[in-house]
Amino acid sequence: MEKITIVCGTNRNDSVSYQIANLYKQLLNNVGCPNELIDLSDLPNDFAFSALYEMAGKNKDFNHFRELMASTNKFVFIVPEYNGSFPGVLKTFIDGLKFPDTFKGKKCALVGVSSGIQGAGLALSHLTDIFHYCGTEVLSLKPKLSHIEKNFENGKITNPLYKALLDEQVEKIIGF
Repeated sequence: MEKITIVCGTNRNDSVSYQIANLYKQLLNNVGCPNELIDLSDLPNDFAFSALYEMAGKNKDFNHFRELMASTNKFVFIVPEYNGSFPGVLKTFIDGLKFPDTFKGKKCALVGVSSGIQGAGLALSHLTDIFHYCGTEVLSLKPKLSHIEKNFENGKITNPLYKALLDEQVEKIIGF
């Protein structure tokens, strides 16, 4: 099985998205799929100024992330909804990666996480557009985990539908 890199799409400490990313990691482990988790809270604090544009490739702390993402062919992004879209740090992270090589001809899956009813649907739509622009195939099954506080407890999904959707997505991204 090919290694899958999971990206927690926020740099918020102790976020629900990070907990969902860890749960996803465990789901991949359960089926023997090698994986790695990137937590955007581990990014260098100044990367938006020291690793983008004319500074690309010059921040040794960010270059680790650039290399990991460039060497991966399949990704899973855990995407929280912030103000009707996804966090700016996720877009900045993507902008800091080598274009178009990081994503061109590769594949990804998206999981939306929100406190509201839409399950980050708009955020997933925005991110899908960006990945399509980058030449990335996006898996059509995109679980939207709405009202997450009511459906996630102690590191576990309590909603059987959400659990089934995540299990199905794991199966599909492996075969994608």
